[in-house]
Amino acid sequence: MTERIEALLDEGVRDKVYPGAVWAVGDSGGIRASGATGVLDPDEPEARMQPDTVFDAASLTKILAVWSSIGALWEDSVLDLDQPLGGFWPEVEGRPLGQVTARQLLTHTAGVPLRAQLKNLYGTDPQAIRRGVLHEELHRLPGEAVEYTDRAALILGYLAEHLSGQLLDQVAAARIWQPLGMSSTCFGPLPAPIAARCAPTERGPETDTHLKGTAHDFSARLLGGVCGIAGAFTVLDDLTRFLRYMLDPATAPAEAGFRSEWTARSLTVQTGGLEPARGLFWHPAPGTGEAQGVWVHYGFTGTGVWISPANDRWAVLLTNKLYYTRDRRPLTDIRNTFRELAFA
Repeated sequence: MTERIEALLDEGVRDKVYPGAVWAVGDSGGIRASGATGVLDPDEPEARMQPDTVFDAASLTKILAVWSSIGALWEDSVLDLDQPLGGFWPEVEGRPLGQVTARQLLTHTAGVPLRAQLKNLYGTDPQAIRRGVLHEELHRLPGEAVEYTDRAALILGYLAEHLSGQLLDQVAAARIWQPLGMSSTCFGPLPAPIAARCAPTERGPETDTHLKGTAHDFSARLLGGVCGIAGAFTVLDDLTRFLRYMLDPATAPAEAGFRSEWTARSLTVQTGGLEPARGLFWHPAPGTGEAQGVWVHYGFTGTGVWISPANDRWAVLLTNKLYYTRDRRPLTDIRNTFRELAFA
């Protein structure tokens, strides 16, 4: 497996799908195989990808911060997934969002608008953005269709803040990252010494230089770096701790956030007959189904994690493909082949 994965990822570097990649495959016992290939930045070829390279997690923030924090609150019996939000959240009482449930947000069936467009709609003040997002009209009736939207994670991040009385970065750090020993996972912007170890992504519009340690996602930057959509940074070792804990919660202290029941519920189809099938923020890996039990979540920068309790297996692939392009297609085949090799 290791040689075939290395050959696959080396080819991606040569074809300029990404400057470099870091990866690992493991189970509830820990890492079984891992590696790194390529460079941090093509303009600085002497700086190679390393196991401790810091990556802009992009939409993996939804898993690392939002899904996990919501799970901890659910495990604490603070949140009922099927109670309409307006029944316990004053900010949305009497608003269109008040009829939506947390489960519908987690399965992308809430009917909220499909695109964030925060600055164009609400300006640049974080509180005005929050009010606008929470008071917006729905795009369609809740439960009518599965439609992926970043707004679901943004709203759930706000919900976690309301229920916990803490900001999202504080909730995630206190309930998940610190107990699991994920010492390198945090929201940006990153301090200069850590940013120097960060894989650069696309060019920032303000400076026309590749972003390092600052979130690529405009909404995250607009909100100061912390939001449910994106903004977290992480390293391979922290992700392996997180995924191993998902497979076996006994590997971490009892206070470490969500427990086995949250994972078990999340990694099952929660959308009934609607397509595409979704769990709670996770979805079946392309080319698989619930029967195969392989679930995935991707980040737009080129990150990805897979997990399968049924097979006692997890996998991580971290790249900075966004350095070259926003086009998802070049990485798609590599991701699918990587998953096939990791779960063979």
